Amino acid sequence: MMRVQRVLTAAVPARGLVLGLLLAMTGSSALAANAESKPAIANDARVAGDRERTRFIADLSKKVDVHVFALGNPYRVIVDAPDVNFQMPDGIGKEKRGLVTAYRYGLFAPGKARIVIDVNGPFLIDKAFVLEPRDEQPARLVVDLVPTDEKTFLVKLKEAKPQEAASERLAALPQAPSRPPDAKPVVVLDPGHGGIDPGTNPNGVPEKEVVLAFAKTLKAKLAAAGRYEVYLTREDDTFVPLRERVEFAQKKGAGLFLSIHADYFPKEIDKATGATVYTLSEEASDEEARALAAKENFSDALAGIELPSDSDEVLANILIDLAQRETQNRSAVFARSIVGELASKGTLHTKKLRSAGFRVLKAPDVPSVLLELGFLSNPDDEKRLTSETWRERTADAVAESIDVYFAKRLARNPF
Repeated sequence: MMRVQRVLTAAVPARGLVLGLLLAMTGSSALAANAESKPAIANDARVAGDRERTRFIADLSKKVDVHVFALGNPYRVIVDAPDVNFQMPDGIGKEKRGLVTAYRYGLFAPGKARIVIDVNGPFLIDKAFVLEPRDEQPARLVVDLVPTDEKTFLVKLKEAKPQEAASERLAALPQAPSRPPDAKPVVVLDPGHGGIDPGTNPNGVPEKEVVLAFAKTLKAKLAAAGRYEVYLTREDDTFVPLRERVEFAQKKGAGLFLSIHADYFPKEIDKATGATVYTLSEEASDEEARALAAKENFSDALAGIELPSDSDEVLANILIDLAQRETQNRSAVFARSIVGELASKGTLHTKKLRSAGFRVLKAPDVPSVLLELGFLSNPDDEKRLTSETWRERTADAVAESIDVYFAKRLARNPF
């Protein structure tokens, strides 16, 4: 651009020189502003040191503001930054060194990036800063960790972030909006995981992509029928905490909530195949259901969300028990409807309804079901779950099960 300006000023010596300089300055300012507005790029990270002092380093294209804090149970360091574009090498983040056992990164919310560093014991964040780029070296995020004892860790944790009272959180539970009697039923589809939490299938297509693609296909079919209002808890690769998924359904006045996932078994039992349907129960129906619920409930921890305390869970469960008996009955009706349709049009892992304490199914006033589409650990299932033909056929079956469920509700069949 500067070369063009020189040609123009040579042709018009006086006035043209001023105009040329102004244009050049404006162009440079625009380029600088554009560069400033672009998100920082993180293209590498590493861990150094030992158990006495462990350093996490991430290379950035420019300096950014960060917020760094600790969480316990399990031990984690959380690094939040505005809109970072992660272009890290494949497979990075599994290195174990010093106090660090692993780290992961991704979009945590629109315009907000997060790095989560797993730590193998009580620790203190000794230093956390971002260096300006210098001498052809990139900007660098640096986090230094040192070991401590559990008592000191808990004291520092409490000082850094006072806890909100459980009663205040429960009092803030959303209320369902009032709706006219002839309003269309609201269906909320919940594609699991997203953003910083990829879900299962570490060596193939991430679960978060598979379930979002299916949810969008199912939403399109339900919307085309014109019988329902249909919403997704996430429309893109963004992480949504479990509690916010439940609250989203309640705020929308959902008449049905379907959480969509894909399972993953260890290689030694990777022959498992087909879909499985789960409902909520504090007592798991079997060990497989219990293990799956533990894994899905850990989603928040993976993304750096503080898990509820035991007292919170007990108090919340009291409210659930008072309000949820009818809801659980309706959830079971919907679950049986899905099993019936998938048995005739798809592949089922088992016709038996399974149940466990899934946090994402705990809205006391919304019939809720969790659908595991299949097993990404099984190569045949993975091929099916990433096939457009399979998606269309299975979405048709699930849409039909939703029609069957609401037909029974409208007919006032006893539940």
